[in-house]
Amino acid sequence: QGLGNTAWAFAKLGLDVRDLFDALATAAQPHLGEFNTQNLANTVWAFATANVAADRLFAAVADTAVSRVDEFKTHELVNTAWAFAKMGVAAPQLFDAIADVAQPRLDEF
Repeated sequence: QGLGNTAWAFAKLGLDVRDLFDALATAAQPHLGEFNTQNLANTVWAFATANVAADRLFAAVADTAVSRVDEFKTHELVNTAWAFAKMGVAAPQLFDAIADVAQPRLDEF
């Protein structure tokens, strides 16, 4: 949780600290299974907001999120999809899963 929150905070501040983001990506990957859905969404949102490419991190988040996508709140789905789209990261299984979960919730968007 601390890793995701750190990335979110630095992205929110708009600071250019790519070395920190690189270190956060490396440190976060083995722990993504421990992240709650908000932290998964916030982490990719932070990297996309900071415009820092982290393909391996995004791939790992996609793999983790696919099996848990039904746990995501609506705004977490939106932020996750936006982050992947902004960074141009193809994650068809994740987007299919988001679409499946989003359809019954369209009134929440």
